[in-house]
Amino acid sequence: MKLAFIGTGKIIQDALGAVTPIKNLEKTAVFARPHSIQKARDLADQHNIPEVYTDYQELLANTAADTVYIGLINSAHYPYAKEALLHGKNVILEKPLTGYYDQAEELFALAKEKGLFVLEAITIMHGEFFYEMKKNVAKLGPIRMVLGNYSQYSSRYDAYLQGEIPHAFDPAFYGGALFDINIYNIYYCVGLFGLPKSVSYFANFGPNRIDTSGTIVLAYDGFTASLTGAKDSDSPCFVSVQGEKGWMHLNGKPNTATLLKTVYADPENKETVRDAAGAMVRPVLSQEYEESPAFHRMTPEFEDFTRIIDEKDYAEADRLAAISLQVMKVLEEGRKMASLWE
Repeated sequence: MKLAFIGTGKIIQDALGAVTPIKNLEKTAVFARPHSIQKARDLADQHNIPEVYTDYQELLANTAADTVYIGLINSAHYPYAKEALLHGKNVILEKPLTGYYDQAEELFALAKEKGLFVLEAITIMHGEFFYEMKKNVAKLGPIRMVLGNYSQYSSRYDAYLQGEIPHAFDPAFYGGALFDINIYNIYYCVGLFGLPKSVSYFANFGPNRIDTSGTIVLAYDGFTASLTGAKDSDSPCFVSVQGEKGWMHLNGKPNTATLLKTVYADPENKETVRDAAGAMVRPVLSQEYEESPAFHRMTPEFEDFTRIIDEKDYAEADRLAAISLQVMKVLEEGRKMASLWE
């Protein structure tokens, strides 16, 4: 894969480092708006990137890259991705894919029509924790509850309270807690259990009616998922899945989790006792899982993207696209309920 990096912000800088050990990935180009040209040149020099552009149309017309990685503000994802597809380039989009479900649907349809790829850069879907949780969920019996919390006091929140409106808190750029923070919790839930029957979003709003925090409730047959995301307050972060036979607890922020613990009833031992509160205590089996060390948290996803594109693995791309669209459907319903960006 020959990759053009669209943008010069922190996520692009992280990605440039993260892809370094991937043998079949070639850093081909970097794009910046004219006022950031020096930053683009510095990144190109640092990473031995031969092409630097400040005109996106020129890049798409002339670059040797076959794929663009778009790490721009959320509102730029759809127009930049569509232009790339129309010029015959594969697209890797930072999360969230777009601000609206129909935009995401259009991008996937256009890619399919042209035999190209649209892939969403959401690290947790390419990490070992998700696959371990998917493997273990059957041990928990019928699921009865999912809880998630990703809360971190934003480095931009104080400025926001003083009247500045950074992109992360601007409805015009599709900012806010649901699309920026809570999307990780939603991905774990939808990735494990699919599309819910209904969605409700209860948001806390800032002065410009951006959601600074909120809880989204996904209703499934037999259980609900209550998922909290906050940019205005702190909390221990986790994802927890409870079933009739056991539970799983992922400790830490969903995109940088540290430990997965799975505890479930021992099928070979039926002896029980009651604890001080009167609850039945069953013999259990317990497993703890830590991910293998990675070069960078973003490296595994780019390894997957490189293989998918180089091998033209449309089946895997379609599987990932289906999950992305389900997540976009949940985000859309939550956004509408909270009247975000309207």
